[in-house]
Amino acid sequence: MRAGVLPLARTLAGWGVTANSLTIAGAILNAGVAAAIAGGWFPASGLLLLAANALDLFDGAVARVSGRATPFGAFLDSTLDRYAEIVVFVGVLGWFASQGNWHGEVLTVLALSGSLMVSYTRARAEGLQLHGEVGWLPRPWRLVLLAAGLMLTAVPGGQWILEGVVAVLAVFTNLTALQRGQHVWRQTRA
Repeated sequence: MRAGVLPLARTLAGWGVTANSLTIAGAILNAGVAAAIAGGWFPASGLLLLAANALDLFDGAVARVSGRATPFGAFLDSTLDRYAEIVVFVGVLGWFASQGNWHGEVLTVLALSGSLMVSYTRARAEGLQLHGEVGWLPRPWRLVLLAAGLMLTAVPGGQWILEGVVAVLAVFTNLTALQRGQHVWRQTRA
């Protein structure tokens, strides 16, 4: 997939687009996605989620092809990716609250917690110079699953699909964080 990203990354860099501007734009667009979700704009919110997060494919590539990759850029990218996840889940939480669906609200909080822990466990492992990128549900898969749930919620009788997808995210994000913890434990025992 990276080979397919490089030509566009070179074009963007040639136009003077910086990696940090793509990172910031992605975070801002995710706030718009959250508003669309909270407003019940299905399936548009699912498509917008995919589009907004496509920028995440390009920020690192633009930094590399322009020769402007920096530690701060990597930090900014990771930090704003977490904020983007938070704001999107807040949008989901808002939609469930507007529907009076407390089950969906609880599942959303669990999914958000698990998503943050998946990212945290990887970052903490890497901070200890260990490998931490294992498990069932890394960020790209979480985004695809959530986008599919948002799009399918618009089908007739699909009002419970989003709750089901969020339940899957709640379970498997937390299991992924546990998988990463176990993987780190094994590395420290070796």
